[in-house]
Amino acid sequence: MSDPEKKPLSKFYELLQAQIRKEFHASQQYVALAVWFDGKDLPQLAKYFYRQSLEERNHAMALVQYLLDTDHPVEIPDVPPVRNDFTEVREPVALALEQEKEVEADFRQLAKAAREEDDYTGEQFVQWFLAEQVEEISSMKRLLNVVDMAQGNVFEVEQFLYRESAGEEDDSTMPPVAGGKL
Repeated sequence: MSDPEKKPLSKFYELLQAQIRKEFHASQQYVALAVWFDGKDLPQLAKYFYRQSLEERNHAMALVQYLLDTDHPVEIPDVPPVRNDFTEVREPVALALEQEKEVEADFRQLAKAAREEDDYTGEQFVQWFLAEQVEEISSMKRLLNVVDMAQGNVFEVEQFLYRESAGEEDDSTMPPVAGGKL
C-alpha cells in the first residue's frame, strides 16, 4: 500500500537509488577479487582491490548522503551474488575493467536523466562521478595492460603495483559521504 503523502520519485532519483545497489555490489565484488588474490599470496593485488572496494563503498555512501541532503527516501539494498572463482590473474582484472565501464554507462544515464528533468543540482552532483570513472577505467586498463605484458609473471605485476602505490592521495573534491569516508 502506498503512502498518499509520498510523491513518486523522478526517473533521476529512481536511477540514483538503483546506483546505490550497483556501487555496493561493485564493493562486494572487489572484496571477492581481493580475497582471491590474498589466497594466491599476491599482497599488492589484494591491497589494490581492497582499496577499490572501500572506494566503491564510499561512492555508494556519497549517493546515500545526496539523497538524504535532498530529502529523498533511501533504501539500503541487498546486492547480487559476486563471482569468487577464477583460473588465472587476468580474469579478475578484466572483470573489474568491465565493471568500471558499466558504472560509467550508469552515470551517463543518470546525468542524462537529470538534464532531461531540469535537475541542475542532480546533474552537477553526477559530474564528479563521471570524472571519477575516467580515472577508474584508465587505471584498470593500465593494470590489465601490465598483467598482459607480464605474460604470466605475476611478480612483475606485484612490483608494478608496489611502485605505483607510493604516491596515492585522497580526493578532497569527492562529495560528502554518509557516516564519513573510510
